[in-house]
Amino acid sequence: MTHALLDLRDVCVRFPGSGTNVLQDINLTIDDGEFVTVVGPSGSGKTTLLRVIHGLLPAAAGTVIASGREVRRPTRERGFVFQSDSLLPWRSVQDNVGYPLELQGVRRAAARRRAAPLLAMTGLADAAEKYPAQLSGGMRQRVNVARALASDPEILMMDEPFAALDAQTREVLQAELLSIWQQRRKTVVFVTHQLDEAVYLADKVVVLSANPGQVREIVPVHLPRPRSLDVKHTLEFTQIVDSIWQLIKDEVLLGQRVHDA
Repeated sequence: MTHALLDLRDVCVRFPGSGTNVLQDINLTIDDGEFVTVVGPSGSGKTTLLRVIHGLLPAAAGTVIASGREVRRPTRERGFVFQSDSLLPWRSVQDNVGYPLELQGVRRAAARRRAAPLLAMTGLADAAEKYPAQLSGGMRQRVNVARALASDPEILMMDEPFAALDAQTREVLQAELLSIWQQRRKTVVFVTHQLDEAVYLADKVVVLSANPGQVREIVPVHLPRPRSLDVKHTLEFTQIVDSIWQLIKDEVLLGQRVHDA
C-alpha cells in the first residue's frame, strides 16, 4: 500500500524583487514510489517546481512536506538530476558516481565499492575507468543518474535530463530509466517538454498552465507496467498524449507567436 511521500499545499513562489508569482496555489500529492512527470508551456515554472521541492528555492507562501517534514533546504533525501551532467572531468566514471558519498565522509575506496552496483544497473560497468571526455552524451547521462542514486535518495527530481540527446538515444534511455525505476522504486518527479516522454514514463502527468504556473490538470496514465517502447504505437497512448496537447496547445502557440514577433 502506498502513502503520500510528497505534499505541496497552496505553494506560491516568486523571485526576489518581483511581485509576480512564478508558481501560484500549487496543490499536489505524490505517493511513495510514484513516477510523476510535469509538462507545460514555457514560463509555467516546471523547473522552479523542482527547485522548490528540492529546497533550492523557498516558497513565498504555502508548505512543501517531504517524508513528513517541511522542506526548508536541500538534503540528501532528495536527489537532483540536472539538464547538464556537470561531471568532474578529472575523475573516472566510478569516482564520479561515488563522489556524493565522499562528500558525506565515505572514504574513496568504500565509495568506489558502493558505486559498482550502480554502474552495473545503469550499463556502465565496462566504462568504470573511463573519463567523461571519453563518453557519449547518452553515457554521460547514465553517469548523471547513477551519481544521483548513490546517496540513496527517497525522491529523485529530474530536469529534462535527456533534452540534449538525439531521438534514438533518448528513447533508449527512457526505457533504461524505467528499468532502473522498477528495480529501485524511487519516487520520481520528472520535467520534460516532450509529451510522449511524459506519458511513457509516468503514473500521472501534472499539466501546468503559465503566467503564473498553476496545476491545470493531473492526468492519470493507466498503461500497464512494465512498459516497452512499443506502447507508444498504441491507440490508448496516442489518445493520452493528444488529450494533454489539447490542454496546453493554446498557450504553447501563443508563446511561440510572442517569441517570433
